[in-house]
Amino acid sequence: MGERLILLNKPFNVLCQFTDETGKKRTLADYVRVAGVYPAGRLDFDSEGLVLLTDAGWLQHRIASPAFKAPKTYWVQVEGIPNEVALARLAGGVELNDGPTLPAEAVRLETPPALWERHPPIRVRQSIPTTWISLTLREGRNRQVRRMTAAVGHPTLRLIRAQVGEWDLAGLQPGEWREAPMPGRG
Repeated sequence: MGERLILLNKPFNVLCQFTDETGKKRTLADYVRVAGVYPAGRLDFDSEGLVLLTDAGWLQHRIASPAFKAPKTYWVQVEGIPNEVALARLAGGVELNDGPTLPAEAVRLETPPALWERHPPIRVRQSIPTTWISLTLREGRNRQVRRMTAAVGHPTLRLIRAQVGEWDLAGLQPGEWREAPMPGRG
């Protein structure tokens, strides 16, 4: 059998690994029963969206390594309505406790993405509106998107990774996966 690449829409509150030492949390094994594939990069337990799984070490390295700076696009529902200054700060790089982030692409989405319901739903406060933004990063620090939006005054309420490099979530509901053609090594 040749090398494999699987695109998974990881549901909310699922570990981005195949085992849970405590046995109390859902893992990738609850959705993908394909031997020998592993996640290329991580996606937080409380985040949703695209996870790439592969058995090809070279591809895993190309996707996850900061040296390659594969773009990762997130749809982020934030508290409040970010103004142009907040979006410019996200785009220009935000100072975090572990140093400044690289420049990013940050765009307010006028129409929220067509998404599935999340269970449990986000907390809603009637007096505070929410906004969706698209944020594309070329690095992947621990909880980076959440830390960036909080740093500009708009805490993240919901976080969905929509795209990694050339691959996206199109047509995948939470927990669904599909096989994708392997890219060239070039």
